[in-house]
Amino acid sequence: MYIHIGGDVSLQQKDIAVVLNLETVLPSQKNVTDYINAEDDNNRLQYLTDDIPRSLVMTTDRTYVSPLSVNVLQKRLKGDTDPLDIGPDQ
Repeated sequence: MYIHIGGDVSLQQKDIAVVLNLETVLPSQKNVTDYINAEDDNNRLQYLTDDIPRSLVMTTDRTYVSPLSVNVLQKRLKGDTDPLDIGPDQ
């Protein structure tokens, strides 16, 4: 099944390894910042929004900065909503 993660990007559910809530990450959590910077340095980071990002979606070969909340993404992953719904965030 494909899951819409923001912008015009949909991923196969089996390819999503981690969904991280960026709204709860503190600047002092250097490991997260280091990971994002490393992904960017290796051209593996893709921004899906120009707005404030809400989550980080990690796959085995790429990391996406998503405008969708972790709650919305979790519902899609569980099948509680239409996985390709591109309506407004909640």
